[in-house]
Amino acid sequence: MSSPRVSDAVPPTLTDNPAARAIRPESDEFYCPPADFATRPPGTILRTRVTEIALFGLIPQRLSAWQLLYRTSDLHRAPEVAVTTVLLPADAEAIARPLVSFQCAIDGVSSNCFPSYALRRGARALGAIPQLELPVIAEALARGWAVSIPDHGGMGGHFGVAREPGYRALDAARAALAFEPLSLSPTTEVGLWGYSGGGLATAWAAEVAADYAPELNIVGAVAGSPVGDPGATFVRLNGSLMSGFSTVCVAALQRAYPVLEQLLANHAKPEFHTLLADAASRTTLALLSRFAGKNLDRYSESSFAELLDLPEMRAVLDDIRPGAQAPSMPVLVIQGVNDELIAVQDVDRHVERYRRAGAHVHYVRDRLSMHLALLYLGTPLTMAWLADRFEGRTLPPSTTTTVWSLTWRGTDVLAHLRFAALFVRMLCSRPISQRRAMRG
Repeated sequence: MSSPRVSDAVPPTLTDNPAARAIRPESDEFYCPPADFATRPPGTILRTRVTEIALFGLIPQRLSAWQLLYRTSDLHRAPEVAVTTVLLPADAEAIARPLVSFQCAIDGVSSNCFPSYALRRGARALGAIPQLELPVIAEALARGWAVSIPDHGGMGGHFGVAREPGYRALDAARAALAFEPLSLSPTTEVGLWGYSGGGLATAWAAEVAADYAPELNIVGAVAGSPVGDPGATFVRLNGSLMSGFSTVCVAALQRAYPVLEQLLANHAKPEFHTLLADAASRTTLALLSRFAGKNLDRYSESSFAELLDLPEMRAVLDDIRPGAQAPSMPVLVIQGVNDELIAVQDVDRHVERYRRAGAHVHYVRDRLSMHLALLYLGTPLTMAWLADRFEGRTLPPSTTTTVWSLTWRGTDVLAHLRFAALFVRMLCSRPISQRRAMRG
């Protein structure tokens, strides 16, 4: 399946007021689908516009950026729409280049967390994780690659739901390949990449790709700290400093799984529904602050661990656990051994499920790095691994390697310095261009 190319879409004129450039998605007409969208094939571009990207919503970035509204599918493959933000390096020439689909750690229900909003100039999204991920996205641009950044949670903010993130990411890649300003083609090499909640979304995209989008030339997937077992993570974080993740995950899952909504109606106290609405309105860091130490057991007739052990909930938890289907492309998994958020044992088991199913997985475990730090420290390894996949070089073995830190891995030290220099350029609004050393 391929998407029709768009040559006659005229982007709206942007005003000079930066704040006017970032309207919340629920109030932005761009996100409203045309009446006949359901009749279009998945990945079809429905609307486009030029946009402006800014670091933390404030510091404009000199690169080329557009947003695409496209047709995609929900959990049950019913038609819906989503938005992806597509980027090119500054002053990019119309030449062949690979495409990276970067799945952000949306980790929330609020539209403030959507990359299509949080990354725009004038966005008021303090605490949205995609704003912290823009530097690693810029590193892909500095390689000369095109980037697609899908709102993989959909318009409903379905954080943690099974398979849907993969459908949306793959349809975003279809749309990006068909978008003429990117100068890509149906045979363009595609790499998948994400970390934490974005790593989970990347795992889903890798799993469903062979069935859902077999025509895409996906040459590799990088899943950083990909959660491994969302249900086990939910129970472990409940009552901890990270309890906000448990709360917002319930708020998101009940939107896609009616059985959970019914269980909450039967077993949760009325004030719990107020709590969920509060969590659904906040960005990730804001909800972590608000719900730190909150134990959800106090809002139900029994403990949440007992509630999750009900047969109906076991079915939901089994559904949202990745790893049942082997990705058809090679996978790199990066995980911290002492990660304070994602248990390494859950990711170990995730990797083992993939290998038992026949997947090629190179698994790198970092002993010293904590969760957020590994996003940045793992970027040089990710860049090198994806570059090798795009160039068709020999795969590393499907083995597990444990290192003290990805900071000190040979030439990665120089890569870290280049990454730091790129961040300084971003702070100064310098062009994010392809590095000379990366040009053919």
